[in-house]
Amino acid sequence: MRPETRVGAISVDAVSVQRDGRDILHEVSIELDAPHIAVVGANGSGKSTFARLLNGLVAPTTGRVTVHGLDAQRELREIRRRVGFVFTDPQAQILMPTPAEDLALSVRGLSRDETQRRVREALAEHGLAAHADTPASALSGGQKQMLALASVLIARPSVIVADEPTTLLDLRNARRIGDLLLAQDAQVVIVTHDLELAGRCDQAVLFDEGRIAASGEPGDVIDAYRRTCA
Repeated sequence: MRPETRVGAISVDAVSVQRDGRDILHEVSIELDAPHIAVVGANGSGKSTFARLLNGLVAPTTGRVTVHGLDAQRELREIRRRVGFVFTDPQAQILMPTPAEDLALSVRGLSRDETQRRVREALAEHGLAAHADTPASALSGGQKQMLALASVLIARPSVIVADEPTTLLDLRNARRIGDLLLAQDAQVVIVTHDLELAGRCDQAVLFDEGRIAASGEPGDVIDAYRRTCA
């Protein structure tokens, strides 16, 4: 059984995003309150831009985004604290020389003892204990992605947004990352091309040319996606 999930609502209201005079997203409106949400669609469909709206990495040109009651632009500091973001390429978020230092950075502000305890627990939980002081650059691709995810989870966010977190991984590591994301008691939004992983979520959203083409039961949305690719 899945753990009980702290579910809130992600609300996107008439949001458009323009870049260089071109619409990336056009009048997108949706409310998401399922525990685990998959976002699917072709490359360039707008799904990654949508994901970045949820923690303020992208600002809407028009419209409004709220996450668990917080305005994603006006309350950006609190949004960044509550919404953890996992990038496709872990190199984009591993900032410190070693896994232990990188994890400690994510919980800066805690006491030294509490930081050390949380770091030890995270290293052990994610299979990185033997690599605590290994140069992060020497880790395997799977270990780097696990470290990137662990650096988000250690901060205990209420929402996790993962942008194609399994794209660069082999099948075993992709499955491991997927299992870990779906085991969280935070609300999880996963942008993915992995339709098996999408099918394990509670809700799926299909983007097509900057608009939402379908939303609902994952099986139905995946079928709709397959039809657009036929």
